[in-house]
Amino acid sequence: MKALRIVTISILAVLMTGCGNNTRKDNRPNIIIVMSDDMGFSDIGSYGGEISTPNLDNLATEGIRFTQFYNNARCCPSRAALLTGLYPHQTGLGGMVDGVIRDGGYSGEISRNNVTIAEALGEAGYKSYMSGKWHVARSSTPDDKSNWPLQRGFDRYYGTITGAGSFYDPGTLTWMNDPVKATPGFYYTDAISDTAALFINDHGKENKDDPFFLYVAYTAPHWPLHAPEEEINKYEDLYSAGWDKLRDERMIRLKESGIIGDDILLSERDRRVMPWDSVPEKEWQGRRMATYAAMVDIMDQGIGRIVEALENNGMKENTLIFFLADNGGCAEGWNTETEWIKRYGPTHTFDGVELIFGNDPSIIPGPDSTYTSYSTEWANLSNTPFRWYKHYGHEGGVASPLIMHWPERLNEGNALRRQVSGIIDIMATILEVTGAEYPELYNGNAIIPLEGVSLMGAAAENKPIDREALYFEHGGNKYIRKGDWKLVSLGNRDWELYDMEKDRSETNNLAAEYPQLVKEMKDDWERWAWRTGVLPKPR
Repeated sequence: MKALRIVTISILAVLMTGCGNNTRKDNRPNIIIVMSDDMGFSDIGSYGGEISTPNLDNLATEGIRFTQFYNNARCCPSRAALLTGLYPHQTGLGGMVDGVIRDGGYSGEISRNNVTIAEALGEAGYKSYMSGKWHVARSSTPDDKSNWPLQRGFDRYYGTITGAGSFYDPGTLTWMNDPVKATPGFYYTDAISDTAALFINDHGKENKDDPFFLYVAYTAPHWPLHAPEEEINKYEDLYSAGWDKLRDERMIRLKESGIIGDDILLSERDRRVMPWDSVPEKEWQGRRMATYAAMVDIMDQGIGRIVEALENNGMKENTLIFFLADNGGCAEGWNTETEWIKRYGPTHTFDGVELIFGNDPSIIPGPDSTYTSYSTEWANLSNTPFRWYKHYGHEGGVASPLIMHWPERLNEGNALRRQVSGIIDIMATILEVTGAEYPELYNGNAIIPLEGVSLMGAAAENKPIDREALYFEHGGNKYIRKGDWKLVSLGNRDWELYDMEKDRSETNNLAAEYPQLVKEMKDDWERWAWRTGVLPKPR
């Protein structure tokens, strides 16, 4: 593993050493947002999972965990909402970045009528850095950098402009505004982590009197399943137990921790997934999840190095760290939807071996020569206890861990917060704790008013969150969450109604029993949809 941690791009080759205790004049907190990619609700240890994540678990034990926090079910919409505090359609990313120019809520990149966290904090004197996946710009080539990180408020950037790719040789890899290439020995998750630590160390040396904002956007554990062999080997025996046993074990831990209520049922195994006892290719199936687990583990190791950089620079006590996921576990197999990755990735390994794409027992996950995913079978485990997956408005698509860690302010320790909250709230929280203003105008553009609300009252004092409802739409999937009620629809199917206090896993549809409530909530959703650009849909 040590060899793979060598960052082989020359400008990243030497990491700065820590700068000791750092007392600065400006006592506003530093801010770090860490986002994982395509990770299920219960994958990490502090949310019931069996994957080894001691660094995230320590942040959770020392901080606050939210149990009903929502993302936007897919990469681009979640990232746009995170960066702007708006619903995705208000940013132009109700759909995905795909190079196609459309109108309104589906324009395909964040709008100039939005202000990013980095832009708002820059006006307030913060330095802003980003390491990792951008995926909110229509252009992924240097021909048009107008919506790249440095053009949207960040002072330093390293990462990939597009959404997914090889962990050994990623496409669109960029330093500042310039394309760069990986070399043998490179592993992207480690490069993201080590660059984030580099930015912290450099800041401690060069800008110690200024607070900073750092956005760490991992691609782990998004497909393709890529990880070094020694990390995969740690998990192969564990996943030979199969998804049925492990789903039951996660459910027990979720209830023991209080994240899920004792009366909540475990959703049934997805009907497309066979019982583990009937699986013919158990070794290959176990290898898929073992590789996925290794990817999460490596991310957690990197988060540990980021926290260590804070400690070495005397910054940990006054840094607010958020950890969340952009969507639930991903059930995508290898099909036409995932084939687009060939446009951005290599065709051969550094050794000249041609890459193999697909989900087949003859194709072994892990090395740089194969591109595979873990599909529905293991996504059903990742999203325990919920139904459905990435893309969808059911809990398996939109429920995310949220850890908040800030020793100076959030010192209750190992506390749970059950308030319904969402990814649009992160920016509002940051604005409150930093004192930064949300502008009406920025660079001559009228800015859409902020939609999110601050989570600090809930996090610090367990106060209720003052909001009538949360809303969602992506690809025709939709929900409205209003108090304990959730109205949700899968594509063009009928609306379903759930009492989330009693039925968080959405197993008992009450729509037929409460038709008037369904109508009222549906009307609320439609008013929101017209207001925010969900409707009308582009042709």
